[in-house]
Parts: sequence; C-alpha cells; structure tokens
Amino acid sequence: MRGAIADDFTGATDLAGNWRARGLRTAVVLGVPTAEDLAGLADHDAVVVALKIRSAPADVAVAQAREAARALAGLGCTQVYDKYCSTFDSTPEGNIGPIADALLEETGARSAVVVPAFPDAGRTVYQGHLFVGSDPLDRSPMKDHPLNPMWDSRVADLLRPQTAHPVAEVPVGVVHTGEDALRAELARLEESGARYVVVDALDNDDLAVIARATADARLVTGGSGLALGLPPTGRTLGPITAVPGRRAVLAGSASRATQAQVQAAREHLPHVKVDVAAVLADPAGQVDSLLAWAQERWAEAPDRPVLVYSVGEPDDVARGRAVTADASAVVEGLFAALAPRLADAGATQLVVAGGETSGSVAHGLDVAVLEVGQLLSPGVSWLTGRRRGADDVNLVLKSGNFGTVDLFTTAWEELG
Repeated sequence: MRGAIADDFTGATDLAGNWRARGLRTAVVLGVPTAEDLAGLADHDAVVVALKIRSAPADVAVAQAREAARALAGLGCTQVYDKYCSTFDSTPEGNIGPIADALLEETGARSAVVVPAFPDAGRTVYQGHLFVGSDPLDRSPMKDHPLNPMWDSRVADLLRPQTAHPVAEVPVGVVHTGEDALRAELARLEESGARYVVVDALDNDDLAVIARATADARLVTGGSGLALGLPPTGRTLGPITAVPGRRAVLAGSASRATQAQVQAAREHLPHVKVDVAAVLADPAGQVDSLLAWAQERWAEAPDRPVLVYSVGEPDDVARGRAVTADASAVVEGLFAALAPRLADAGATQLVVAGGETSGSVAHGLDVAVLEVGQLLSPGVSWLTGRRRGADDVNLVLKSGNFGTVDLFTTAWEELG
C-alpha cells in the first residue's frame, strides 16, 4: 500500500486524485488517523493523510506529521510521500522543511527528492527554478499570495532557510538520460552529504523517470505531480455515487484563479459575498442569515447551486483586512459553521475552494474519510465524504489556484 501525508486538505485530494487516475483505489483520512479511521481501508491501494499543517506552528505541524507517519507504517506503507503545494508556498521558517526533516527521521531515509513540479497544472522546474506557466514563481501571482508571498523561484534557496540539512540539485539533462543515470546521481549526492535533492521536471515523462528512480526510496517529497509518474495499473475505476440533494459552492480562497471562477459563476448562479464586518460582529447571526438566503434560492430553483464567496475582486482582500487582520480566519470559521447547517438543510453536494477553507468545511461537517472519485481537472476530483454520525456528502475540495474557470457551474455534470 502507498502512503502519503499532505499539509492541507486540498493537497491531499489533489494527490489522491492523481493516484486514482493511475488506477489506484485511494482514500483520504482527515486528521491524524485513529484506529477507527483506518478500519476498512485494507482493501485500498493508497491512503493519504490530510493534515492542516501548512501554516500551523512548526512544533504542532511536526508532531502531527510524525504521528501520521507512524500510522502509515502501521498500515504497512514502506514509502512516505510528503506532499506540499506545487508552488512551494511557505514562510522562510517553514513548514515544508521542518516537516520533511521530521519525516527523514521517522522513515529512516538518508535523503529525499524535492519535486514540486506538476506540469499538467503549469508547474515546472528548470535549472532548479520553479515556474508557474511561463513565469518564475517570484514573478507569478504567487508573489502576492495573501498568506505566503513568494520571494524567490529557486527551490533550493527557498528550502535552505527551513532546514539544517544540505540541499542539492539535479538538472533536467540527467533526468533525460534515464532512470539509471538519475538513480546513480541521487546516490552520489547522498554520499556527498546532500539530504534533499531538487530534481528538474518539465513534463510527465520526466516525472515518470523520477518515480522509477525513487521507487524504493523510503521518503519522497513534492507536489502531487510526481504521482502521475507511476505506471498505470490498467484498472478502470467507476465514478462515485451522487448523493441526491441541494448544491452549494463555498469559496473562501483569495487566489486569482478562484476570483475568476467566482466572476464566471456570478453570471449564472445566485450569489452572496461574505461581509467580514458582519461576521465579526455576529457570527451566529450571519450563519442564520446565509442559511435562510440559500433556502430561499433553493425554493425558487431546487437544482441550482448557490454561491457563497469571500473574494470576488482583488480589492476584497484589502477590504477584509481593513476590518480585521484575521479576516481569513473569520471567513474560515464562518464556512465551518455554515457547511453543517447547509447539510442539515439538504445540501449534499458541495464545491469548496481554498485549502484552508476546505479544511474548515471538512472539520465542520465532521468528515472522517474521503473516497476519491472522478477527476474534473488536474488536482480537482469529486469525493464522497463519510461523516461521523451523519449521512454521506459529495465534495470537491480544491486548492484556490486549481480548476477550470467554469468549475462552479460545470462540476455537477460529472457527478450526475
């Protein structure tokens, strides 16, 4: 069985969707796994542990990652896939480095590759530099990320301040020579003292070479793209079953991609923007108000999704921060409280945008395990959420930067 630890919930479903696309029956466990959470997963090919540790205090993040690694070892996983965002977004202190350091110790690995590349989503690494589309990371929209603005594009330079271990690089020319040459170079660098090795990758063929060269590694680190380097099993997995009910989109991401998705959806869906000041003044009252608004819209058109969003234009970020520096936390808290109320009112199909928002919604719904379904676009899949003590729900938990511009209006077509 394959095992992975993801530093946020959308990253976990992103990776799980890519594994499923290779024919692996994959489940996502939300939070540090308990014995009850892991029960019934023995027939799966892969398990991803979804943690909310990307922006958590480093000591908390490291402790949870260690617990998750031990749980995966107990399932019989011999390799741990340390999954972080393909844009490597992190502060200079972490948490990518501290988590990877802890997993080196837990797995007993002497070194690990660093592969943020995800070419299908426009993320490539060339000469050690991470690109988003044709732009170096620090010239892409990530330079203005509201939580982790990126100041450099060289992955090794981003990682070095976060770890005491040496970081090396392997250029794409070695990758193109083939898996044997790459395996030999990784071994040479390990013998010379390197503990992390950033490997160039321009396309999925490069990822396949890296995956084969590291097939026996105890630890690999990267975005979800590396999962696409696995050879397909040849097995075709059917779609997950749609849970009949109402539909809603909860968009808490401030990314440019989500803003474009919100703008496109507003032309077709009933929509309302979160009022940060009102939520701060009366959180419960705003949940009641938004629930009543959604129920009125469903009464008019039962099958039409409703859209609740926090950022539709770039200026909305500044407006929220003008109210409180913790505007993002206020929004997350609102969605965590709103989601179960919507579910109680019959909403069984939810599309959620934003890694932190997805984590908050999943916690609010008390989802324990996600079964991964059909892929909508790179990094975006339909899921069935198994709730503790409540009926199942269908979910899309997507990173703010992922998904087609029309996702909020077309996702439902793939669910049936």
